[in-house]
Amino acid sequence: MSIPPSCPCPSLFTPFSFGRHQLPNRIVMAPMTRQQSPGGIPSDAMGAYYRRRAEGGVGLVITEGTYIDHPAANGYKDVPAFFGQAALSAWADIAEMVHAAGALIVPQLWHVGAIRRPGLEPDPMWPGVGPSAVKVDGEEVVRAMDHADIKDVIASYARAAANAELHGFDGVEIHGAHEYLIDQFLWSKTNHRQDAYGGSIENRVRLAVEIINAIRSAVSADFPILFRFSQWKIQDYDARIAENSDELAALLRPIANAGVDIFHVSTRRFNMPAFEGSPDGLAVWTRKLTGKPVIAVGSVALKKAYAIAQLRGGEDPTAEPADLSAIEQQVADGRIDLVALGRPLLADPQWPKKVFENRLSEINPFDKDAIHTTL
Repeated sequence: MSIPPSCPCPSLFTPFSFGRHQLPNRIVMAPMTRQQSPGGIPSDAMGAYYRRRAEGGVGLVITEGTYIDHPAANGYKDVPAFFGQAALSAWADIAEMVHAAGALIVPQLWHVGAIRRPGLEPDPMWPGVGPSAVKVDGEEVVRAMDHADIKDVIASYARAAANAELHGFDGVEIHGAHEYLIDQFLWSKTNHRQDAYGGSIENRVRLAVEIINAIRSAVSADFPILFRFSQWKIQDYDARIAENSDELAALLRPIANAGVDIFHVSTRRFNMPAFEGSPDGLAVWTRKLTGKPVIAVGSVALKKAYAIAQLRGGEDPTAEPADLSAIEQQVADGRIDLVALGRPLLADPQWPKKVFENRLSEINPFDKDAIHTTL
């Protein structure tokens, strides 16, 4: 399909090749937890939810976080699992629906680590686990992982990736962001280990590298692996795993060399300078330092960044559509490769088609009703 001259963002609608695939455009649906999976089984409503975004013109769907088969992987009620016949069968149906609508789809593989509390599936008796123990009022609520635990988690990721390929998905994304397990190892504030998995950057990145190595061995050579990372954490928007570009390179290059195809760079504002002395955002820096394609995300198409505290504090989260010229220019210049949208696609599944056809005035703004939508 030719791009109409009136399209305000023609670069977003050019094809993009990765692994064995070619995307029809550069627009990605970002992973967003919906909590519509009782017992870990994706509901019928979830399939329709993803299908609508594919029908609306998204090129790649990244699913919400799906927890792997390690007993401490899950941290929330009614989020989907990525193991077991019932869950995998439901996911295979969703992948087929998305493909029929013209998009590709990858599951986001997830282990929450220390954020978990006992009482949740798949094993209610398991506490949270992480790189280091956490005590509250003298009681250990998070257990430090030993080497056997680490080996088990790595194997769980590899099994999930192999199941993704077996059940018709187009790749996998590893969730290494937002203070979940892998990020807990990357961040010096949560990783106090004194063994091969803690201390130096080289050691803190070891778990991520070993997970990627295991996945790469479990899937076909051209089966894509995406890796999502962030500086910010759920409870700390100012946190940093890298204070400068040298530290970022030391973190990301081993991950790239292990076999990651695309980095998904999670920021609250995609064009906010990542480091002092440079105007470049974190996604641009990631591409420069690793040579790998990147997905930029973070207030790409909305004027207002989102925070969970907005809901807790009663603040109105409504955000109007933003000017798209900056993101269009970065894609056109080859500084970023793909653009992920979260809130805009919750508010308006037809966002890509409306932009393609220059119907910007018809785009629905994001508001509080869109936050929990499964429509």
